[in-house]
Parts: sequence; C-alpha cells; structure tokens
Amino acid sequence: MTPEQFIEFARVLPEPLLLVNSDGQILAANQPVTDMLGLRRQELQEKMIFDLANEPPHKISAYLKACSRSRAMILGSLTLHNSDGETLVCRCQGAVIQPWSNESLALILLRLEQKKAANINFVLLTKKIDELAKEIQGRKQAEEALLKANQELEFRVEERTTVLRQTLKELQLTQTHLIQSEKMSSLGQMVAGVAHEINNPISFIHGNLYYTEQYIENLLKLLEKYQEYYPNAPQEIQDIREEIDVDFIVKDISQITHSMRVGTQRIQAIIQLLRNFSRLDEAELKPVDIHEGIESTLMILAHRLKGKHYKYPEIKVIKKYGKLPNITCYPSKLNQVFMNLITNAIDALENFVVSDDGSMLNSQKTGEEIEKRNEPTICITTELLDDQWVAISIADNGLGIEEVLHSQLFNPFFTTKPVGKGTGLGLSISYQIVVEEHGGYLSYNSIPMKETKFEIKIPIHAINKTACHS
Repeated sequence: MTPEQFIEFARVLPEPLLLVNSDGQILAANQPVTDMLGLRRQELQEKMIFDLANEPPHKISAYLKACSRSRAMILGSLTLHNSDGETLVCRCQGAVIQPWSNESLALILLRLEQKKAANINFVLLTKKIDELAKEIQGRKQAEEALLKANQELEFRVEERTTVLRQTLKELQLTQTHLIQSEKMSSLGQMVAGVAHEINNPISFIHGNLYYTEQYIENLLKLLEKYQEYYPNAPQEIQDIREEIDVDFIVKDISQITHSMRVGTQRIQAIIQLLRNFSRLDEAELKPVDIHEGIESTLMILAHRLKGKHYKYPEIKVIKKYGKLPNITCYPSKLNQVFMNLITNAIDALENFVVSDDGSMLNSQKTGEEIEKRNEPTICITTELLDDQWVAISIADNGLGIEEVLHSQLFNPFFTTKPVGKGTGLGLSISYQIVVEEHGGYLSYNSIPMKETKFEIKIPIHAINKTACHS
C-alpha cells in the first residue's frame, strides 16, 4: 500500500490513523490525526514519530519492531504533544501492512485513540495485574522461607496465593475481554463507515435509472415514429443504422437497464446487511429479527465460505429458518456470538482438508475416504420452541471434538487452534453473552469425525439484568 492509497482508504474512517515505516518516519496521516495534533499533513510528513511522542526513542523503536512482525494488532500507548504543547495520552494499535524485506522497510498502520478515562482504567488495570503478579512472587518466596518454621503459616500462604492467582486470572480475562470488545467496536465502525460511503453513490445511480429508462423509452418512440414517417431514409443514414445495428440495440437496451437496476438493488441489500451487522446504535435491549443478524454475519464471512484457491473447498450453507417473532436482545452482542460459532465451524471444516503433501490434518482417514465424504457443510436452523423460547443451532460436518476436551471447551483461553490463530476466548465470551446477559442456554453435541452442533436457546423477551441489579 502506498501513502496515497492509505489516504484514500483512511479518508472515510473517523478514527486517527498514521502510516509509518519501521524506522519511525511518518509517511501519511488522515484528517482526524491532523485535527488532533493541530498540524498539517505536510508538516507531519516531515517528522518522525519520535518528534511527536514523549516516550524514549528506544521504546518506540521496540514497539514498531514488534508491529512490523505481526499482521495482528499490537497494543501499546503513546504520549503525544500537539502544536499548542498540550499532552495527549493515546492508546495505540499497530499492525504491519507491508512486511519488512531487504528491498523495503515495513509499512505499519497505527490506530490512535485518545480516551482519557478508558486509558486511565486500562493503565490501572495493567498496573494492578503487575502488582498482583509481584505479590504472588513474593508470597512464593515467603512460603519457601517459612516452610521450616511453621506448617500452619505455610498453609495460609498457599491459600492466599491461590486466591491471588484466581484474582490475577480474572483480571487477565477482564483485560482480554476489553481488547475483544475494542476489536468488535472497531470492526463495526469500519463496516458502518464503508456502508455509508457506498450507499450515497449507489442511491444516486439507482434513483437516476428510472429517469434513464424513461428517456430511453421516449427516444425509442421518437425513433419509431421517424421510421414510420420516413421509411426511405437517405443512404448515409441507412449505412449508420446497419453499422450500429439499431434493431439489436432496441432489443438489448431494456435488458441492460434491467440488469443495472437488479445490480443496484443487490448492492443496496448488501449495504443493509452491513448495517445490520454493525448495529453501533443498538447497545440496549430491543426487538430485532434474528435472521437478519445471521444473514449479515454470513455475508461478512462470505470470502471464507467460498474457499481459497483450491486449497480449501467451498463450504455449503444450509438454512432451515423457522417462523420467529422479533426477539428482545442485545443485537450487536448476539451477532458476535453468531460470528464466533460460524467462524469455529469454518475452521473445523478447513482443518479436514488434505494438506499439500497428501497427509491429513488432524485426522487418520485416508485421502480415498475423504473423497467419499459429503461436501463441507454448515447447517443453520432456527425454530420457535414455545411462546417463551427460541432455538438457534449451528452444525458442521467437520472433525468433531474429542471427548476428553468437552469439559474444557468453555474455559477462558482454552483452544485447540495453532498459536496465532485462536485466543481461546470465542466460546467463553459467547457463553457469557448467551447465559449471563440474555438468561439463555448454550450447549453442544459432537460426534468425532462426523458432526459438531452448537445450540443457543434464548427467551423471546430478555430481561435487562443490569437494570434489575441497580
């Protein structure tokens, strides 16, 4: 990506974005950054990131080095100063766009976020985790020193250490949940921004198609009348008529305008699905169509369902939707559950394919047996259980889950995916959203080498638990 392409991409996004290389040179910035710092883009492009930040250059360089090695967002913080000398404490997220090579430096995208309250809480949370970690270490050392002196004291120290470990684990989980929420929020904002930018020009095109069709119809009527009253046109006009094949144009032009209308309607439908997925203004309980959330999630994941350059086959999605009423829920959070479960199903199906050298991934079956297997399929079913409950199930015919792993499946940070591909939080967060926030049930049934099915049961009218406890 060039700085020009970055500016074109970042133009529609409301959050401050910087493009830097791994040496810290600022290559490009969008308008929110210039507004925040009070500098023009040209002034920024003449500076290094070290000129704007209060942190020592070696710490900033270390952070940029970490970003240049990962396409995942790397969290950090920068204390910047604007043109008025005001100090701005920013949380930053960085990821490489173009990896480092001998020929060129890495291009790194930095996302800045000036949230004083959130930043203070985040810093305090991190500080608390560090303090607790140090306290645990101190307790262990005290335990070793007092072991010979007092057996009872040893027991109390061990008990306290266990409590601190649990507290540390809970704080780490809270910290990771915060990061996951930030990711979903950023995704929603980007999706909503892209949908808004596309909607304006396509609405203009769709609206003008009606007048275009009317104008063409009027011109064709006029042409027909000319032909009726002047059947013997001059030779020059007849030559032009044959050259452009007027008869074919008359037959084909209506089909062209119809195809254009269908195309614009399809784009408008996609925009609506994108808006349904983001639902940035729907953080409270409200009645929604569950099927809209499922459809918008499937559209977001459509690129994975289509397969990848013959490495993974196309995944068939079977939808068995029942007739459901609108469900009172937290729409954006329920969409996050659908995203987690469908993504897990896709991962399971991709893990079943044959690797390049012909060996099976996570399977002992032979290639011949795989060929006989049914095509990769995800089945999504919804049904009305009674006047109080609905059920949504998501099933795949992938590898299944080994029985020894069942008891750990909803544990935070537990994952069977390779390092870098899974955090082990998807099912844990989904369980929290369905059970704790909606008062529902999340269960699963898995048959190894055959099927895995997750089932969500939620009440039609969820209760605002936050309001009840206040």
